Amino acid sequence: MQKRVLKISGIFLVFIFTFLNSIYALSPQSSLSYEGIDVSDWQGYIDYSQVKNSGIEVVYIKASQGNNIKDPYFDINYENAKANNLKVGFYHFLTATTVEEAEQQATFFASVISGKQADCKLAMDYEQIDGIDTQLINQIAMAFVQKLEELTKKQVIIYSDLYNSENTFNSELASQGELWIAYYGDYKNLENVNSSWNTFIGIQYTDQGNVPGINGSVDRNLFAEEIFLDDNSEIPNTENPNGNYNTETIYYTVKRGDTLSSIASRYGTTVQEIAQINGIQNVNLIYPGQVLRIITNSNNPGSETNGTGKTYYTIKRGDTLWGISRRYGVSVQNIVSWNNIQNQNLIYPGQRLILYGNYSSSSNSTVYYTVQRGDTLWKIARRYRTCPRRIARINGIRNPNLIYPGQILKIY
Repeated sequence: MQKRVLKISGIFLVFIFTFLNSIYALSPQSSLSYEGIDVSDWQGYIDYSQVKNSGIEVVYIKASQGNNIKDPYFDINYENAKANNLKVGFYHFLTATTVEEAEQQATFFASVISGKQADCKLAMDYEQIDGIDTQLINQIAMAFVQKLEELTKKQVIIYSDLYNSENTFNSELASQGELWIAYYGDYKNLENVNSSWNTFIGIQYTDQGNVPGINGSVDRNLFAEEIFLDDNSEIPNTENPNGNYNTETIYYTVKRGDTLSSIASRYGTTVQEIAQINGIQNVNLIYPGQVLRIITNSNNPGSETNGTGKTYYTIKRGDTLWGISRRYGVSVQNIVSWNNIQNQNLIYPGQRLILYGNYSSSSNSTVYYTVQRGDTLWKIARRYRTCPRRIARINGIRNPNLIYPGQILKIY
């Protein structure tokens, strides 16, 4: 009799342990069978035929940010990803600080993706939350999700890092949308995680992925079957509440005497970029009457760094002004102006450039930034065209919402 009681007690303890562990474990909802990437204008022009051939199956494309910023590469990313039979999803970078603004941004996002066909659930990326009360954060997120679902008739998921999934977003929001988590460790080892979600349907496992067809790094993901929409019909039309977008794709008709260099200079882009977008094999061969597609972005983050300091950068073999501008978060036009460069496509190793901004550069291109009053990781990342999660990881920051003036951060 005593042995039987002990045996039952042992089974009961195993049951309790399993039950408690299931409360705190965060695991995939089903098998993570689909290789994916998420992209924005940060990647520039992408050769999606190479992406497809590399084994990528899902592409999440940044459509919009804030109240009126349409990602300048959204349309071409969508067209080329679809043309190569990749599964496509869209995301919006939410910057709202009120419920009303959240609904406005949901309407703007819906207007940007109107008429497009998404294969994957729409995603909300809400990272700019410094200084906002946790209760209000959840109200803002909920308002955005509900308004977006109302307008698009599509399901919405929440993109979040592990910290915010545990400490910021609540169970009510979790019940409204499934989780796409950013976690750069072993996702099979997330026991004892006290998250508002028990499962996730996608994981961003690195921001330093390398994929053929993409210059530089790209976020890599694994997705479960649940990432796909039940209904992938065309997204209903929503009128843009702002009347226009502050980024656009324009079509330029080549005139006599034009060169790709002069056109690129006029629109703040590069010869290589125009050539890639328009399938031009010989950059010295264009003709009057030819129509070129050119992507412009009037919301250049570099405008935030004018006049706050000076440093010098020594050009290395393989550098381009476009690459340097992205690294330091300034515009090509500013670099050209600051250094009196006559031909932006003609720079040489050893040439020293003057750059303005709150950063310092060494000969190995390591960049450091001294935190100023009012800074957030999101603002710093946006200035340097990088990711707040990457800055946090490089500097060992456990709480991405806690930085202080005078703190020196390594950016690259």
